[in-house]
Amino acid sequence: MFGIENYLGFILAAILLNITPGTDSMYIITRSMSQGQTAGFYSVFGIISGILVHTLLAALGLSVLLANSPFAFTLVKYIGASYLCYLGFKMLTSKPAPLLASNLPIEEKLASTRPLDRWQIYKQGVITNTFNPKVALFFLAFFPQFIDSSYGNSMLSFLGLGLTFATTGFMWFSCLALLSSKFSENLRKNPTIEVILNRISGVIFIGMGVKLLTEKG
Repeated sequence: MFGIENYLGFILAAILLNITPGTDSMYIITRSMSQGQTAGFYSVFGIISGILVHTLLAALGLSVLLANSPFAFTLVKYIGASYLCYLGFKMLTSKPAPLLASNLPIEEKLASTRPLDRWQIYKQGVITNTFNPKVALFFLAFFPQFIDSSYGNSMLSFLGLGLTFATTGFMWFSCLALLSSKFSENLRKNPTIEVILNRISGVIFIGMGVKLLTEKG
């Protein structure tokens, strides 16, 4: 089908690769724990959109240019690492919104004083994944192993494999977002703990940025 060989093997490999901890998983977990289930799912949508961007680039052959150009690879890596550090710095320096002086339950106070910017979280997930050049190189190295070299339209093969990888990733990342948010639900009801979770998330983001920056291509 579409020049794809051993499709079941690819699905199993995709599941194993998705559950392996990485930058995407850490982004979703930290968002979910510090900001809740809704933020977690929007971060999932962002990461999956980034995977689809890499799929399209690989299908069009643009990822080959990235792989063959040390300058382009380094530039994308620096952009991605800098953005992760920027997100971490924002979370470290953000000030908690003051609670309303009322008799409302703490959950309603938090909801009314700290509106969740879903678009911002989604966009950050897209950028975090898209500007990780390791993902592009991974697609180029992994996908061709399941494509029939004699098939005339490899673009369809890349798209099919990419959509499958994104689907398995969506299912796993959704579980991560749900479990992480549920785990920290009671903690987030305490404003002090919520601030601590944000600070920890900020440190993790900076750590991911530094790790990406120092990794060799």
